[in-house]
Amino acid sequence: MTDVTAQPEMGATLKLSPCPPVPVADDGSVPLKLRRVAIDTYRENVAYLHRDCEIYRAEGFQALSKVEVRANGRKVLATLNVTLDPRIVKCDEVGLSIDAFAQLGVEPGHPATISQAEPPASMAALHRKISGERLGRAEFRAIVRDIAERRYSKIELSAFVVATQAGELDREEVYFLTEAMIEAGQRLDWRERLVVDKHCIGGIPGNRTSMLVVPIVAAHGLVCPKTSSRAITSPAGTADTMEVLAEVELPIERLQDIVREHRGCLAWGGTAHLSPADDVLIAVERPLSLDSPSQMVASILSKKVAAGSNHIVLDIPVGPTAKVRSMPDAQRLRRLFEYVARRLGISVDVVITDGRQPIGQGIGPVLEARDVMRVLQNHPLAPMDLRQKALRLAGRLLECDPDIRGGDGYGIARDILDSGRALDKMMALIAAQGARPFDPERPPLARLTFEVTAPRDGVVTGIDNLQIARIARLAGAPKVPGAGVDLARKLGEPVRAGELLYRVYAEFPADRGFAWEASHRHSGYQIGEPHEVPHVFVEF
Repeated sequence: MTDVTAQPEMGATLKLSPCPPVPVADDGSVPLKLRRVAIDTYRENVAYLHRDCEIYRAEGFQALSKVEVRANGRKVLATLNVTLDPRIVKCDEVGLSIDAFAQLGVEPGHPATISQAEPPASMAALHRKISGERLGRAEFRAIVRDIAERRYSKIELSAFVVATQAGELDREEVYFLTEAMIEAGQRLDWRERLVVDKHCIGGIPGNRTSMLVVPIVAAHGLVCPKTSSRAITSPAGTADTMEVLAEVELPIERLQDIVREHRGCLAWGGTAHLSPADDVLIAVERPLSLDSPSQMVASILSKKVAAGSNHIVLDIPVGPTAKVRSMPDAQRLRRLFEYVARRLGISVDVVITDGRQPIGQGIGPVLEARDVMRVLQNHPLAPMDLRQKALRLAGRLLECDPDIRGGDGYGIARDILDSGRALDKMMALIAAQGARPFDPERPPLARLTFEVTAPRDGVVTGIDNLQIARIARLAGAPKVPGAGVDLARKLGEPVRAGELLYRVYAEFPADRGFAWEASHRHSGYQIGEPHEVPHVFVEF
């Protein structure tokens, strides 16, 4: 989009007046006034100039070119957009999108200069990768450094992502990419011999095991600094669900204090700047629905190593509508994770799990928080699949403690949960991070609902993870925390015609309408005979 032009109200005429000359500073530069343009450009720095601005004409700027904006001793690289409307930016102003403006740390109206940005130094290496050539360590470092410094446009980022997806990286290239992503960001050091973490590759709605694993292993005494992402294309991420219970956007110093005192945390990783290049790449990968094994391994391991973890339990769900559809694919991904982790000097315990259906009952931040708290409270309505999976993952983490014999971890994790110690630890973490009021018996659900029922008698033979997640997002999750899907039936369970399969919650009529239409085109459920329930080999 080359011009950003605001439309006048009905019947009004947009009057454009010529720009007055901009005064020149003593050093010959032409300062402009900074303006915060209230547009969320989603992790892309965007600058705005008026088309009749003297500098725009004199410097030969072009829309969508890269520019450098300087103020307060700092600089921001941004993609230039051009406007005709002085209500967006005036002729003596340079506008910056929300995130870009925040990076300069100044008030609106502060003097700033704008100039053409130097092309990324790694452009030749990018062109080689687009051509299918193999890159070395130095070339990946150069590319990742330029990505982290936001020197690449969205088009160039897309080219890099597609090139690494289409040509696939060999395993040494994946290691070089991961290493470069770690080096481009901050790295935490907990000064502990053993720092553990648990991660899932994603794709399964619900599955909020991290919010159970962390308090269990922290109650045992292991250090578990869990920094998680927000949802991008899913109905909820760990950070979205934890935010229902407590603050998750924590300054790095406060996060470190909480981990040192309580042996764990459940926080959003965005404030820690642990792998900034990954944050930029994700903004391109997810809208394109690209999630290659190479990028997945580099993304996950770079953030875990940067967060200071040295022992990771990694959950790879396998199922017909999971990210990984077959056991051979899961084994190949396991070997790639293990190779790169070994080169990085950390331990990864890969666990292949059942990904045929959502985990837990609720899908959406409030519903998932309800499920988590019910498990911690040993509530009779707690979802047993969420409880069992969390206990087994926590058990695998506990067994990295040299004082625990192999095979004993599950029993110890169960004792910590059943005794209430995990609940106590979770409440301590919530208080330390900044508690928010929440009652799992009366969760603040969205006000509009509808039910999806079984079309005939039979058993549940299939649940489409992708479709159920899509319905929950159309209902408003995660932007509306109380929106989502509450499941009433799981695989293999009998159901009669007209009985409830799931209930959908939405806050706004439009969201309810979108979710209703999607669920009536395809409910996400298959009803059939018992012998039709798919089986999948898993390690639990």
